Amino acid sequence: MKIRVNRDVLADAVAWAARVLPSRPVVPVLSGLLLEAGDELTLSAFDYDVSARAAIDADVAETGSVLIPGRLLAEISRSLPADDVEIVTEGAEAVLTCGSAEFGLITMPVEDFPTMPAMPPSVGAIGGGVFAAAVGQVAPAASRDDTLPMLTGIRVDIEGESVAMAATDRYRIAARDFTWRPVTADVAVSAMVPAKVLVEVAKSLRGGEVSVAMGDGVAGFESVGRSTTVRLLDEQFIDYRARLTNDWSIRADVAVAPFVNAIKRVALVAERNTAIRLSFSQGQVLIQAGGGDIGRGTEVVECELRGDDIQIAFQSQFLLDGLTGIESELARINMESPTRPALIQDVPGDAEPVFRYLVMSLRQS
Repeated sequence: MKIRVNRDVLADAVAWAARVLPSRPVVPVLSGLLLEAGDELTLSAFDYDVSARAAIDADVAETGSVLIPGRLLAEISRSLPADDVEIVTEGAEAVLTCGSAEFGLITMPVEDFPTMPAMPPSVGAIGGGVFAAAVGQVAPAASRDDTLPMLTGIRVDIEGESVAMAATDRYRIAARDFTWRPVTADVAVSAMVPAKVLVEVAKSLRGGEVSVAMGDGVAGFESVGRSTTVRLLDEQFIDYRARLTNDWSIRADVAVAPFVNAIKRVALVAERNTAIRLSFSQGQVLIQAGGGDIGRGTEVVECELRGDDIQIAFQSQFLLDGLTGIESELARINMESPTRPALIQDVPGDAEPVFRYLVMSLRQS
């Protein structure tokens, strides 16, 4: 193989593909990036659960393929001088030259690299910005604990032009609805996608339209020459919609930005896992935290309250995760009592809310 490629283009593609490389590969070849030169240069990574493939333009003098240690290639490519990069295979080495810099990298057997999974059939497409925003809103509610895999995923329900995403860690539920362009009007698919993978996909594919594919226990995401596949989790999930509907007796509307900033300031004196206390009354909400060995903090923010006054407490980061998911200027906090969960939602004028976030309240000391 002999190719020449732009340094910045190569570094960006290598970094993108290398993000799925396992930190502790079960076999050595899974630590490698597969470079295949044909009409273009394709870089691939695969760990049996997640695959990543990026295609970039390159001047290909000799076609071929080579398997190079991925993390090392990523470190080298981003540190190269601003010049074109030439990669030539010579025996068991891949010689990488850029300006006066030259690296001889020991390659791994290409034939030992596992067969990459095929992209399943496309079921629809969505703008990368909308896709990234939706994933960013629901992903914080997914659990990081692998002992119950269902809780580490994002539930995706597709029905025609409507898509619903949801995640939960048992202490909160985040849900987002949006519309997209399905391949067929009657498409109906449900899947549990690992949240960690979906977050990475959303970040990397933000710039263009995202094609979503589903089938045979695999989901695929493709945009602007880059594609990712991931093995799906068990489809089992809670009936989250039933838990997001209630006859809330208390409702508070508050401007998101000043509310979030005040909570962050007051939380500076809150010890780990202690509560942020909110006291809602007509015209205002009093935010309180601390009172232990560190100190205490209070701040008042304007709000519009309908219903009785209420004092309720939340874990500060859980509360912030819900509020930062709000895209409208106002957040609506629906409550029943200090011991029941509260529902945070956007206030999009006359339209139905598209983001809802149910969070458990904490017992106040």
